[in-house]
Amino acid sequence: MKLYAFSVRDDEKPYFDALPKRFGIELTESEGLITDEAVARLKGFDAVSVLGMQKIDAPVLDALKAAGVRFVATRTIGYNHMDVDYAREIGLHLFNASYEPNGVADYTIMMMLLCLRHYKESLWRTNVNDYSLEGLQGRQMKDLTVGVMGTGHIGATVIRELSGFGCRIIAYDVHPSDEVKKYAEYVDLDTLYKESDIITLHMPLLKSTYHIINKESIAKMKDTVILINCARGALMDIEDLIEGIEQKQIGGLGLDVMEHEEGIVHLDRKLDIISNRQMAYLRQFPNVVHTQHMAFYTDAAVRDMVFTSTEAMLAAEKGEKRRNQIC
Repeated sequence: MKLYAFSVRDDEKPYFDALPKRFGIELTESEGLITDEAVARLKGFDAVSVLGMQKIDAPVLDALKAAGVRFVATRTIGYNHMDVDYAREIGLHLFNASYEPNGVADYTIMMMLLCLRHYKESLWRTNVNDYSLEGLQGRQMKDLTVGVMGTGHIGATVIRELSGFGCRIIAYDVHPSDEVKKYAEYVDLDTLYKESDIITLHMPLLKSTYHIINKESIAKMKDTVILINCARGALMDIEDLIEGIEQKQIGGLGLDVMEHEEGIVHLDRKLDIISNRQMAYLRQFPNVVHTQHMAFYTDAAVRDMVFTSTEAMLAAEKGEKRRNQIC
């Protein structure tokens, strides 16, 4: 197999450099995105590998197919940046990556604790030598009810790790898990909204989950609710989050992802004019913790993202189908 890898970061290079010897493939690497100029270099390549900031829409898929590419893999779990239906229609095979859920689960719980203990406000104060305590009283996890929306690999790991804190855990998923039932009680969404002190999202971004957190769902929650999103930004309506914070319907936000973050996260934009006014406004609130879409970012995850997405394409070349094959 001849593989052309786009958007290769420095931290990925050791794993890409190991691919030829590990899998016997011919590899070309690029730090850039797929462009018209890059497509012209793809003649003779069987496969391409991309990251989540590369939009794999119909024009890109047409160009890749015309160049002779058969396999397209994203080195991310999420694949909402890829037009799966169109790829299936023109006969291109798409793949995603998988990695151990522990990194995102750990990060999710860290976000909960940062919000519960007013870390952002405390940090601001200590940076100016203000060591007062007023307004910083936190809450203990063991006294709270945590609602987990989505109990796949990551959501289930969050639940298992949370069980050690002694809190009550309730969960929602269209496909309940017997393993999760050992630690959590499955409830309907309205019950989860009503009874949770903390709500964390671990759902894929689908038509059915787009903006699942919105004005209507927020209105059903406790006024002190803490919302955590280390999954996909568009699961939450950013305008409704802003309104919820302003009207004090939301007690705190822990966001590793945010709607309309594309073209901003994972880049150094400190000298640029950022056009996402909603992001800039939302992140300035004292009870909003925002990071740069890095919950996944561990050494183990970076390795697995490169290897699992490549292994799935190699399996498809042999006529085998792995769980990372989307279509």
